[in-house]
Amino acid sequence: MELDLVIDVVCPWCFVGKRQLDKAMAERPGVITALRVRPYQLAPDAPAEGVDRAGYYDKKFGKDSPQLKASRDHMQNIGPGLGIAFDFESECRIGNSLDAHRLIRWAMTPGLQAEVADAVMSAYFERCEFIADHDLLTDIAAKAGMDADLVADLLASDKDKQLIAQEVFQAMQLGISGVPMFIFDGKHAVSGAQDASVLVEVMDKIAAGEI
Repeated sequence: MELDLVIDVVCPWCFVGKRQLDKAMAERPGVITALRVRPYQLAPDAPAEGVDRAGYYDKKFGKDSPQLKASRDHMQNIGPGLGIAFDFESECRIGNSLDAHRLIRWAMTPGLQAEVADAVMSAYFERCEFIADHDLLTDIAAKAGMDADLVADLLASDKDKQLIAQEVFQAMQLGISGVPMFIFDGKHAVSGAQDASVLVEVMDKIAAGEI
């Protein structure tokens, strides 16, 4: 079966969801025959130069928000089991995710989307790197095996900016208001960073024709 994974790389739950998917696919090897990573932007108007993460979340949730703290504590508790070491304390800038999504799109042709998306989220959530930085994105591309010179040239251009914006708009038109979203065979949607066992169950039911 085919799977479209809709994410924003500045969403920590998308990182969790991606790693849960990795576990599910390891339990059911070969079941997912095509995996496409699709873009979503939770903050499409974020400036290219980025904003301070701590200040951004203070403004969005309120200073010392107990809900935000509880959410982060939960992610830090489950992170190690997924190979994720979340760092929510270090200074960090939240960048517009448009260029990261462009890179992930270009990684589709060589079949490296999942690897590149994972590397971008790891850079941001584990090392607090600025993922709108073209040098960082080019380095991620090179390490994944992509043509670094070509990626650098594409990032310096406007290539596919409008296409990414259009895909994000289409996702919203389909009613997607939160990510991650898993869409199996274009019709079976599972929302949120579900446990691997939930994804496995859905895969099994689709394979058996039960849904």
